[in-house]
Amino acid sequence: QNWIRGMSYCLHSESHLDTGPIYVRENGKLHMVNQGAGGIQNVTPKTRPFRLFSRGFSVELCMNREDDRARRQRTDHFIFTYTKEGNLRYSAKSLFSLVLGYISDNVDHIDSLIGFPEQIAEKLFSAAEARQKFTEPVTGLRALQKFTEAYGSLVLCSLCLRNRYLVISEKLEEIKSFRELTCLDLSCCKLGDEHELLEHLTKEALSSVKWLLLKDNALSDAGLRRMTAPVRVLKKGLENLLVLDLSCNPRITDVGIGYLLSFKKLNCLDISGTGLKDVNAVIKRIQMQIGLVHSKVPLKEFDHSNCKTEGWAEQTVLQWEQAVMEARKPQDDLRSRTAALRFYGKTHRMEDVVKCKLVEAETKACGNLQFYKEKVQNCHLPLKKEVAGSHELRNNKKRALAEQEKERTSKQKHLCLTVEDWDLLNTY
Repeated sequence: QNWIRGMSYCLHSESHLDTGPIYVRENGKLHMVNQGAGGIQNVTPKTRPFRLFSRGFSVELCMNREDDRARRQRTDHFIFTYTKEGNLRYSAKSLFSLVLGYISDNVDHIDSLIGFPEQIAEKLFSAAEARQKFTEPVTGLRALQKFTEAYGSLVLCSLCLRNRYLVISEKLEEIKSFRELTCLDLSCCKLGDEHELLEHLTKEALSSVKWLLLKDNALSDAGLRRMTAPVRVLKKGLENLLVLDLSCNPRITDVGIGYLLSFKKLNCLDISGTGLKDVNAVIKRIQMQIGLVHSKVPLKEFDHSNCKTEGWAEQTVLQWEQAVMEARKPQDDLRSRTAALRFYGKTHRMEDVVKCKLVEAETKACGNLQFYKEKVQNCHLPLKKEVAGSHELRNNKKRALAEQEKERTSKQKHLCLTVEDWDLLNTY
């Protein structure tokens, strides 16, 4: 009783403080102290429902939480930079860049780009290229065709696929979509006479090609006949060709060289490493009918440094090559194993892709058969007598050439219009 009175006294003395109900445990039971009566009641407290959050808490943010992809798209609308003090600062992107990004994400759904401004189209191509849209199997080809149809040489004016036969096999349709190329390097690709890309060279889309490098491609006289058939008969195809490299193709003979005489605009020709039987006769024939002179030293036009991949799609071609190299990574492990087996003499050594370099060495050993067209220099004017003499010489040369042309045309009338040529032309 004294303990209870002391407790009630303390409660009455601190009544100004609202401490709430007070509970006292006695003999294993919980009792509530009644402040007004000054005693203890054996009342079991009411259990309150358990609350994880307060009454005013809102769970709306938790319910509207978006996934990582949507959040990433939302942050693309801002540009994050840092101030001089090191603080993070962001600014909203322009409406043009937002629309450009949206169109580049859906570039395969574009109907046509003909008549669209070139400056904006270049930015659109770069945005789609950064998203690697042109590496996709089906949609990439469809998107690339829209650009090549509208802009032609701006997309790609020069293409170098030297020793990249895997890229040709994987992206053949994409390569065929390029238009108005002026330089094409297909050296060391082992295409052969029946390859689809060589047939595509005679199409109207590649009539603008001026540099064509077909070194070490296992070509023969049949392949040259197919390539030159539109030029010889229809005056179409590769009629604008200026530089032609056919070196390191031992199956090309004197008959195949005769098909090349239809390229009247040719300035440089390389037939080193071919299977010619009468070299001197071929040199005289090329000099008389095309006007190309045999070069004693190697020409810089055939060092493969002038032909590079240039245009909007330069990075796209690199992406294709990187994708092919990544697909070949498992084969590199097999190569390391075979190299170890070769070291211990377990297997025979296989021929590698370096065969092109071996063929080049063999060509240098055989001799150089490169031709160029001499430039006429009119810097110094000759005397009147020399002019008259030169006129007579020119007239005599013209008469001789005219007679040879008549004989050649009379002989080639039957060659140009053979049944085989007509069958070839019907395929175009």
